[in-house]
Amino acid sequence: MSEYVSTRRGFLKSAGLGFATLLLPSVPAFAKKRNKPNILFIFADDQCFETLRSMGCDEIQTPNLDRLVRNGVTFTHAYNMGAWHGAVCVASRTMLNTGRFLWIARDLEPKLKQETKAGRFWSQYMSKAGYETYMSGKWHVKGIKPKDIFDYAKDVRPGMPNQTPQGYSRPIEGIPDPWKPWDKKYGGYWKGGKHWSEVLTDNAVEFLENASKSEKPFFMYLAFNAPHDPRQSPKEYVEKYPLDKVKVPANFLPEYPYKDSIGLGKKQRDERLAPFPRSKYAVKVNRQEYYAIITHMDTQVGLILDALKKTGKADNTYIFFTADHGLAVGHHGLMGKQNMYDHSVRVPLMVNGPGIPKNKKLTTPIYLQDIMPSTLELAGVKKPQHVQFKSLMPLIKGKTNSSYDAIYGGYIDLQRMVSADGYKMIYYPKIGKTLLYNLKADPLEMNNLADDPAYTGLIRKLRRRLKELQKEVRDTLNLDNLPY
Repeated sequence: MSEYVSTRRGFLKSAGLGFATLLLPSVPAFAKKRNKPNILFIFADDQCFETLRSMGCDEIQTPNLDRLVRNGVTFTHAYNMGAWHGAVCVASRTMLNTGRFLWIARDLEPKLKQETKAGRFWSQYMSKAGYETYMSGKWHVKGIKPKDIFDYAKDVRPGMPNQTPQGYSRPIEGIPDPWKPWDKKYGGYWKGGKHWSEVLTDNAVEFLENASKSEKPFFMYLAFNAPHDPRQSPKEYVEKYPLDKVKVPANFLPEYPYKDSIGLGKKQRDERLAPFPRSKYAVKVNRQEYYAIITHMDTQVGLILDALKKTGKADNTYIFFTADHGLAVGHHGLMGKQNMYDHSVRVPLMVNGPGIPKNKKLTTPIYLQDIMPSTLELAGVKKPQHVQFKSLMPLIKGKTNSSYDAIYGGYIDLQRMVSADGYKMIYYPKIGKTLLYNLKADPLEMNNLADDPAYTGLIRKLRRRLKELQKEVRDTLNLDNLPY
């Protein structure tokens, strides 16, 4: 593994073995066992829960992600809690790597270096448990460098590939579009000469080849930038989705009526990707490019899974796949992820591995950050008290039917959400607007029930539950003016 950045070994060489050993955390006795399972974590960026063919989207081609669905357990209702600014991925990844709920993670952000010094990041717990830890791809946790908390880090990427002026407010039907997903002159995913998703795959395959020769278990954190914009992929992938075959979402709107009151107007970066008002043509082109980069990423996932099989260690490896949040891409007149609708807060989540049931779907609501304590459990690490998310393993093993009785969501001070018992209530504090959806009868969230007097009691109940959740996640936004 000499070609990788080895922070631990580099430190040993430079500081001297004896001195360095004093500084390294002691390894528990159980970590010396050689039968610990390997952990392969694959992380997408901006991938909506609905973008899997095996989960009912007949438009998209995802044969390798479908393989993960067939070979394991899929959580159909996995959520991200939200964000404290427009870069939702920062909040999602900070929660994931520290185990803290939304606003607690926000307050912790200025102190993250202290967390690493105390050894409280996800990768550090895995390292203490005897794992070789490896990271490549998108990181986006403020102020923390992967090379300081992983044994190996390679090609660490920023929050997104560079966008260009040509990538915004496009396309407009009848006007030539200068921007093409396969055009390398704009950089983006093509910066450096090879698509970043392919570079990540090369790194993963190389690491797996080296890991096959080691007796230590491994923890791999592979984070694609895809399918985040600029949604670039080779031309042959775009051509898999002829525009006349791409559908406009049933809940398409030219403009979201409350956009300016919830921070999603014409100045919001994600929302500027398509012209205002939205046209069906613009939405179709954006979805075409979204599907294409997902299918291109799916090909890379397949290569990683094949490389894992070649190591001979696949039978002792747990695979977790998810995304940091979803994306609207035309739903409700929105383009980004800074909203409380399912297309933006809900993600795919699959688990494969020893003893995991095949082709099983669990509908119980969870958070994607539950993956972190799940891997700690598999590694034999007792969950630290400060980790608030819950292991998925009791659900997978059938020892419990639920982890959370309600799901919380929040975006800055402009949006709040609670989902429980098949209903979702969204509240916009700045304008005192309440939305209520029956998720079972109305999964596309098109029929607002909040103005129907028959639902007054339910709204009162959800309001109380939201206030209780606020205390749990340390949300200090005053919602006393919430109706009912």
